[in-house]
Amino acid sequence: MTREDAPGVPVRDSAQSHVVGVALLLGVTVVAMAAVTAGVGSTVDSGVARADADRAADAFADVDAVSRTGPGTERVAFADGHLSTVERDVRVLDGDGDVVRRVRSDALVFEAGDRRVAYLAGAVVRGNAGNAWLVEDPPIAVGEDDLLVGAPALGPDASSGARGEYAVGGRGRASLAVDVEHDRETLPADAYRLAVETTTPGPWRRYFESLGATVDTRDVDGDGVESVVASFPGSRRLHLVVHALDLEVAP
Repeated sequence: MTREDAPGVPVRDSAQSHVVGVALLLGVTVVAMAAVTAGVGSTVDSGVARADADRAADAFADVDAVSRTGPGTERVAFADGHLSTVERDVRVLDGDGDVVRRVRSDALVFEAGDRRVAYLAGAVVRGNAGNAWLVEDPPIAVGEDDLLVGAPALGPDASSGARGEYAVGGRGRASLAVDVEHDRETLPADAYRLAVETTTPGPWRRYFESLGATVDTRDVDGDGVESVVASFPGSRRLHLVVHALDLEVAP
């Protein structure tokens, strides 16, 4: 029996159903391909941003303010992103909670998409608030009778409060030129506390706790940026070394 002879199936309705079915199939295919394309694009963008952040973290670590003296240059290449500085302080507090030393350390920050890398007080931190970790530990050490605090400071004469202003964004390369000088000072024994301003407190908290410190977080100077405050038990001499980088950032 032919299709034309099939009872209850008009020829025209059957043909229309076939066309509608093909159209729906094509529509579903187009939507699926668009979703796949968007997913691939997102994956590629995420991979590029991650690679840019990796290169920035390596360049920040290579600055090496602690062992370097004099001029030097590190380069960071990125497909896209933004490089800038933000104001940050490192403070030394005595046993009474009074600020006895303030270092205008500032932070160098690279951002690409949702990836972020910060160089602050000698530490290299990856990630954002709530999901950040240390790539490079800060130059801080605790001994039985001594507390050693290295405090890299970005701007020219940063230990006295001056600061360089710079920002580099876009596609290409940036040069991090430094001219490092070291200023050492020893303070008499006391129950010192160390306060580091940061928007990613988690890694700093964990690091200080690993040194045996009691840690809390508070806004020391009322500027809206909280500091991770580490209180070290007992009384120790404090050796403060300010590593002034005199950092210049250029394309």
